[in-house]
Amino acid sequence: MKLSSVKITNFRSIEDSTEFAISDLTCLVGKNEAGKTAVLHAIYGLNPLGEFKYDQVRDYPRRYLSKFDERHTDGESRVVTSKWQLEKPEIDALQRQFGPECLTSTIIEYSSAIGAKNGYCSVPMSETKCIEFAKTKHKLDANESKPLKEVNSTKEFIQSLENVATRSDRQNALLAELQGMRDHSFRAAAIDVLAPFRPKFLYTSHFERMSGEISLAKLTADKANNTVSVGDKIFLDFLEYAGTTLEELQSSTKYEELKAKCEGASNDITDEIFEFWSQNEALGVKIELTEGKAEDKPPFNSGTVALIRIENKNHRVTVPLSERSAGFIWFFSFLSQFKQLKKTSGNAVLLLDEPGLTLHGKAQADLLRYIQERLLPEHQVIYTTHSPFMVPVDRLADVRVVEDVLERQGTKTIVKGTKVSADILSVDKATIFPLQAHLGYEITQSLFIGKNTLLVEGPSDILYLQVFSNELRRRKREGLDARWAVCPSGGIDKIFPFSSLFGGNKLNIAVLCDYGAGDKGKVQKLRQSEILKTNQIFTASDFSGKTESDIEDFMTDELYAHIVNEAYSLQKKDKLQFGKLASATSGQIRIVKAVEDAFRTLPAGTPEFDHFTPANWLLLNPNAVTADTPMINNALDKFESCFHELNKFLV
Repeated sequence: MKLSSVKITNFRSIEDSTEFAISDLTCLVGKNEAGKTAVLHAIYGLNPLGEFKYDQVRDYPRRYLSKFDERHTDGESRVVTSKWQLEKPEIDALQRQFGPECLTSTIIEYSSAIGAKNGYCSVPMSETKCIEFAKTKHKLDANESKPLKEVNSTKEFIQSLENVATRSDRQNALLAELQGMRDHSFRAAAIDVLAPFRPKFLYTSHFERMSGEISLAKLTADKANNTVSVGDKIFLDFLEYAGTTLEELQSSTKYEELKAKCEGASNDITDEIFEFWSQNEALGVKIELTEGKAEDKPPFNSGTVALIRIENKNHRVTVPLSERSAGFIWFFSFLSQFKQLKKTSGNAVLLLDEPGLTLHGKAQADLLRYIQERLLPEHQVIYTTHSPFMVPVDRLADVRVVEDVLERQGTKTIVKGTKVSADILSVDKATIFPLQAHLGYEITQSLFIGKNTLLVEGPSDILYLQVFSNELRRRKREGLDARWAVCPSGGIDKIFPFSSLFGGNKLNIAVLCDYGAGDKGKVQKLRQSEILKTNQIFTASDFSGKTESDIEDFMTDELYAHIVNEAYSLQKKDKLQFGKLASATSGQIRIVKAVEDAFRTLPAGTPEFDHFTPANWLLLNPNAVTADTPMINNALDKFESCFHELNKFLV
């Protein structure tokens, strides 16, 4: 059976969560103190794998605690109402016992409550169909069925059977079966049939980490007194997964056999980790069993002590588990719990509270991949997070937002409590920040539409490259290869962080940037970086012949003046004069700089000059560069030279 929806009421910060759907993977996103952990604890109480019970003082909403008896006269306060979808194994089991038409629906309910010894279950059974099947199963003939009333309840049918003065053997067998059912009820009997299929809930949080040093004597005493710490409990899970026990460790004299079992289990878990752990592949887990030394701190100064150490093969050193990163310790601890759960409990719903909180963002992505590839095939997983890297952006339908809702009514604040919703557009920005952040990250990662990416500074550069490339190809000359995906970076200052952000995508990146006063150091920094290949960083000056250049300097002053005049529809007296521009740029000045200076002398009302307008005009009027003239041919030669160099680096 699979959990399909949950509704939580009167539990800690939750007054009414509203009903929310649960899928194979359910991600609860929200701010700190929004109530995410409360949601998991409430669900955990449905059928916990461990010692957990609702407590009225701890778990009932504190502001209503003094009114508990008044609000719940029967002493019970419903916490969770959950709906479950029955699957083929459960349906088959019910139909074998109660007939093919016993169910009126394949959705059942389990609920839990503060103050209740046991939970509640509702199975939609047709008692009439169950009764008919029972009669058929016991092969009652017409005479045996005749004295039995047509009834709609099991108890009435049992009474009808009991009232038969002289019952046949088949009637007695039927009566015995019905009386043997709990509460003399098909519904109760169905609950008992479903009990073995009902999943347990395993709850674990990022705080739960295995102890790295364990005194077996103290752990034995704690176990007897039921005071085992969380870290030591995870160590016990590890031992059981390894195929040994605490008692065996203490009593056995076969050191090598026990050590082999522990090493085998740790190697298995370590291999599992490193299939998904991309942070450091040189780590390994070692288990050591030794005797406590007199000068060690108690209780590790006597008796058998188990030490868990992490080996770093690169540095050839081992250190205690407690001295490794919190993220690695958590990952190892979680896998120890999960492996033992899989070995002993089988079907379970996993409740993970802020999993991987201490992991690096990349490692969190590894953990999410582990959850999807290893856990989901056999388990439903519900987890909380406020980390962008733990949001499954490819499964947004599985994201639920958790928000502590407050409403203002005039000057009064109305507390609505924690709400859970699938509507990610209806809550405040802080709540869905992790979702927005990861969506933004994913979107920017997909900006590059090809593995060959050419970074330029702005959109006008893209337009010039496109127009002159098209014209070169029209003339059967070399244009910019279509395999290049041209992307604007926003300026030379942004090329380095831009390429750093996307360098991990294993893209082939080339750069074509402007080159002005003060840019020499910036270009040198780009060429010295390990993210970009030095020989794939070009400046406009590499092809323009000027010491300072923008891509516009690939064109002659005469051609660019013509494009600007047409783009801004300048009148004759205001048109840029080729001679003046040529004079202004004779000292290697960038042509756009000369045009900017010229525009400052034009009459008021003249549009302000920008780089994009001329480029856009040329895109709309490509015939401006089709003539066979020296000024156009000169520009085409420079663009072709640039394209030829860039195309060499395609992969």
